[in-house]
Amino acid sequence: MDKTNIKHSHDHHHEDGFHHHHHQAGGESIKTAFFLNLAFTIIEIVGGLFTNSMAILSDALHDFGDCISLGIAWYLEKYSKKGPDYKYSYGYSRFSVLGALITSMVLIAGAVIIFMNAIPRILSPQGVYPEGMLLLSILGILINGIAFLKLRKSNTFNEKMAAWHVLEDVLGWMVVLLVSIVLMFKDWFILDPILSVVITLYVLFNVVRNLKKIFRVLLQGVPKDMSLVEITEELEEIEGVKEAYHAHLWSLDGVHNLLSVHLLLADDISSCEMMRIKEEAALKMEGRSIDHLTVQIDFPEEKRQNSKCY
Repeated sequence: MDKTNIKHSHDHHHEDGFHHHHHQAGGESIKTAFFLNLAFTIIEIVGGLFTNSMAILSDALHDFGDCISLGIAWYLEKYSKKGPDYKYSYGYSRFSVLGALITSMVLIAGAVIIFMNAIPRILSPQGVYPEGMLLLSILGILINGIAFLKLRKSNTFNEKMAAWHVLEDVLGWMVVLLVSIVLMFKDWFILDPILSVVITLYVLFNVVRNLKKIFRVLLQGVPKDMSLVEITEELEEIEGVKEAYHAHLWSLDGVHNLLSVHLLLADDISSCEMMRIKEEAALKMEGRSIDHLTVQIDFPEEKRQNSKCY
């Protein structure tokens, strides 16, 4: 039985270089978002006390949670850059997914805190200092907007969840900006908690959608928009391949996909033909965005012998 990893050395170098560059860029983006968020949280606490706005103070608490989750995400994104070793033979990329899961949990917890503060304000609206809210909201949009621009082109789940953190803050401060302008002319204090609930529900919807993708990776499901049936059928189209079976397709981190498969060949196949089949299989799978492919070669005689043993 010939078990062969069909990725070639030049492919490995290309993949490792891409992997390192990708995570390094992502780590720097989360680092920038973390420090921007931390600085603004301090400003927000001072501003909330100055304007006597419970909405801003509760958002400061939410931002403090953001800082914790962004810090964890930043650390895990850096950690995920480590290459394969004897403890983690596939490398540490999945730590990035772990960071996304933690960030999602913090986002959900933050949403609960917002609901707990917003619902009583809907029932009993409270007055605020709109001029101070206006200045803080402009500053909040600018700072969080810069952080979001850094993260918006991210690919990993970890970076995407961090981007949703920051986008939630941008949208929240847009609400505060709008409400502060209205409150300068009308005493419609109920607008603030109502719009906060709407924004939070929108963010929660996207968090849940991303959580489904995260769990799909952690549970080693077949990547979305990829068909294991189509892949095995394509491999069986290769001349000399009688059957493709025992195929397993999963994603390492939501970006890099892996496939292991058995190919049944004729007993009398030559070594040159075997190499051609492996080369063709590698090219076909690269075209399907599979970064790492492992092929096990089986022969009919082996199948017959194995059947006699049982």
